[in-house]
Amino acid sequence: MTVTPDSICRMPKAELHLHIEGTLEPGLCFRLADRNGIKLAYGSVADLKAAYRFANLQDFLDLYYQGTHVLIEEQDFYDLTWAYLEKARTQTILHTEIFFDPQAHTGRGIPFERALGGITRALGDAEAKLGLTSNLIFCMLRHLDAASAERTLDQALEHKDRLAGIGLDSSEVGHPPENFKAVFERARKEGFRAVAHAGEEGPPEYVWGALDLLGVSRIDHGNRALEDAALVDRLVRDRMPLTVCPLSNLKLSVVDDLARHPLREMLERGLMATVNSDDPAYFGGYLNENFLAVWAALDLSEGQLFTLVRNSFEASFAEGARKQTLITRLDDFAKSEGWQTG
Repeated sequence: MTVTPDSICRMPKAELHLHIEGTLEPGLCFRLADRNGIKLAYGSVADLKAAYRFANLQDFLDLYYQGTHVLIEEQDFYDLTWAYLEKARTQTILHTEIFFDPQAHTGRGIPFERALGGITRALGDAEAKLGLTSNLIFCMLRHLDAASAERTLDQALEHKDRLAGIGLDSSEVGHPPENFKAVFERARKEGFRAVAHAGEEGPPEYVWGALDLLGVSRIDHGNRALEDAALVDRLVRDRMPLTVCPLSNLKLSVVDDLARHPLREMLERGLMATVNSDDPAYFGGYLNENFLAVWAALDLSEGQLFTLVRNSFEASFAEGARKQTLITRLDDFAKSEGWQTG
């Protein structure tokens, strides 16, 4: 059998690059604003959707941080997370690793524990009710200083049992990884896995820094690594996962046409690429929509689609038995579809 849109949608998947605040759909944003007595700058859902036009990463971040202001109570964080998890289950996502930005909330007076409580309660319910496993990664906002990151790590250490890793996100250019070397070193010593956004808008040097200074287990994005042959060789040799976000790249003008997206080249050069949705409420598509878009634009084969998904399972922080179960589910799916995966 050949690949079809239906088979892509039914294919078991993992998502490793998903900002929970970036799943805030306009309708939910208005409902939470109404519940919390907050007046939005937009008159309607349609007006808010119309604002989702971005020339670059900073344009998006300005609107993204505005959206977080409707998240006040623990139930708000639960409702936000549960809405994504229900969507994920309909897209045959079996495992997800979610980012959240504590500083975006603590900086406006929302306690770390309140945001964490709502998110983790929803994650627990998803495993019990939907069979969807997850890990939660707290991210440092790189446009803030290292002292703020250290305070956030101190808060996270009080809840180590509910957090799997530390990440680095927000405005990339002008905020190199070395600014956060000390906090990442301390986090890793405490047992957290490390990931970092690098090479989205920032140069290949930021990817080197994430590897050598932050000690990451995954690179989030990594597009510009292709500009440095030695870096590509390093990433291939180390089997370093790249959590690529195609529709995000298009929406933020990292690429101007999906037909010129580097994902196919990444696979052909042996990079451990994965597909993810990043901030799907803002970028026009969840995980299935990203897969469908790159399949059509790049003429990906069934073997390449299989590799992208297997990479995501292998790159996840899922425990050994769960990881093997996920890979087996994918193998069984490919066999049932008659896909050539070798």
